[in-house]
Amino acid sequence: MAKIILTHEVSGLGSAGDVVDVKNGYARNFLFPRGFATPWSRGAEKQIESIKNARAARDLASLEDAQALAAKLTSTTLTVPVKSGAEGRLFGTVRAEDVAKAVQASGLGSIDKRRVELTQRIKTTGVYQAVVRLHEEVNANVEFEVVPA
Repeated sequence: MAKIILTHEVSGLGSAGDVVDVKNGYARNFLFPRGFATPWSRGAEKQIESIKNARAARDLASLEDAQALAAKLTSTTLTVPVKSGAEGRLFGTVRAEDVAKAVQASGLGSIDKRRVELTQRIKTTGVYQAVVRLHEEVNANVEFEVVPA
């Protein structure tokens, strides 16, 4: 097991500034190359406070914004145009990036694709839902329709 410090929010693991234990391969092959974490050390422990302070300042300023955006997202059905073939079968799948682009195209603002969690694998046209983590305390259930492009 490796002790690491998260530098970004990782779904199911923690948020920036958290110290967690993960398997060595997960840290070495996934978290470190993507910049989601750094190895834990006594010197790095001092950085935790600065990461947490910066996150707290950012979160306090954005809590009201996140709640307002969540209200807009839950009341709107987004349209995600995707290339499709016969009978509504898609060429590929709908990704979190596609949902994030649909939010931006609808004029509701921009969100990071890493904050979008698709609940299922989408291979056909239709209406689906996703969860968008806007803030540590605010999640928005977004409904979107996959249509042929």
